[in-house]
Amino acid sequence: MRSLYVLCLIGFLSFEAIGQQPANLVGRWFDDELVGSSAFDNAYNEIWGLYVNDVEYAILGTTAGTHFIDLSIPSEPVETFFVEGGTVGPAIIHRDYHDKNGYLYIVADEGGASTLQIVDIRDLPNSINVVYDSGDLIRRTHNIFIDDFRDKLYAGISQGNTNNYSPLRVFDISDPENPTEINSYNSFGDFQVGQVHDLYVRNDTAYLNCGPSGFAIVDFSDMTNPQPIATLSPQDYPQSGYNHSGWLSEDGNYYYMADETWGMDIKVLDLTNLPDIFVSSLINAGSDNAFTIPHNQIVHDGYLYGAYYYDGFVAWELSDPANPILAFQYSTTDYEHKANYEGAWGVYPFLPSGLVLVSDMQYGLFVLELGEFINTKDNFLNAKVDVFPNPTIDKVNIELPADVNGQIHVSVFDLQGKLLLHSLRTYQGPFTLSLPFESGSYILKIEDEINTFQSMIQIMH
Repeated sequence: MRSLYVLCLIGFLSFEAIGQQPANLVGRWFDDELVGSSAFDNAYNEIWGLYVNDVEYAILGTTAGTHFIDLSIPSEPVETFFVEGGTVGPAIIHRDYHDKNGYLYIVADEGGASTLQIVDIRDLPNSINVVYDSGDLIRRTHNIFIDDFRDKLYAGISQGNTNNYSPLRVFDISDPENPTEINSYNSFGDFQVGQVHDLYVRNDTAYLNCGPSGFAIVDFSDMTNPQPIATLSPQDYPQSGYNHSGWLSEDGNYYYMADETWGMDIKVLDLTNLPDIFVSSLINAGSDNAFTIPHNQIVHDGYLYGAYYYDGFVAWELSDPANPILAFQYSTTDYEHKANYEGAWGVYPFLPSGLVLVSDMQYGLFVLELGEFINTKDNFLNAKVDVFPNPTIDKVNIELPADVNGQIHVSVFDLQGKLLLHSLRTYQGPFTLSLPFESGSYILKIEDEINTFQSMIQIMH
């Protein structure tokens, strides 16, 4: 399989930044030998990202399987590893990904031979190791999400060879190479669901996008009897359609919810007075076309990032989280709007460099750099922070370049962008930072007046 990359603004298509501020194309990757799906002619689907042993990767799903794309030189992405899917070819529309504790979890939503694949990624960039590949627990699943505060993997619209279909299933991954099923669910109190299409989970609280059934917030602290905290039926909110996906704000006060229905806006849900929920505002990609349609969205570092099918990549600024403001946009496709599913599928904004990854269903991977992040990224790439031991149990030693001297801001975030720790200190040499957190992946960010240093930290108890 040939791996191709295209530098900024080279031929292929005329892609242009069309938003409020420039989103700059840094690099591209596609493979013109991949076949499209029989449903939507999409060779590409979900995007994920990894930062392992000081190297950033794009994880791109295709009809063939899962591609590990090295971003060491962002303008020249190169595929370094590939995991073939259980089912491959035109039957595949969608794969999905999540990682925790040095393992990448892979599922597919189509195909009788599809499996749950678990890949040990701890030895990157040298090697990867597929440690689990079976359809017994999961053969087909639409979306997965891992609670970073708990060793639980949630699987929506899921079935396995030895399990009947369920709207939602939850697995214990405390032994990451040997998952076990905890329970399956089709109701939460009086709220009945036929499917959980997508979800967001934080510390045993799940935000469930239930397709035609609406939306629910559910407490899963008791896995035998999860309790609804709040629910929205389709008639309970404006512009309701197919309740597709969403993401929680960093402070937990707002949920940004998309109905995957042509012409419907993204809803900003105010959660400050639960169980009451109200829509504080509606936002969109700025198009008045009847076939504009949102897909996936993620909150990180003061922005809401979205993949918006025909309208490409979109980002909104969240200084007023109840009323996001359109800030960045980048067109990944020249396809005209119509009653179909084409264009930008997924977005991943969590890489330490600040690069944003976008997958387009027909045109592959786009590596973007947002205007205001340019200086930060350049400084990050030119200046290294040493963090050791990593992985760690509860603390790390930190050493900055020799020319750093003076006050520094030290922050730790979870992978959803929530600030967990912040301190202001005077840097006079290496120091030790205590990390009283659960096992998982975290982002360390250190800033002085000139530079921003970032590193991924793995905590393993």
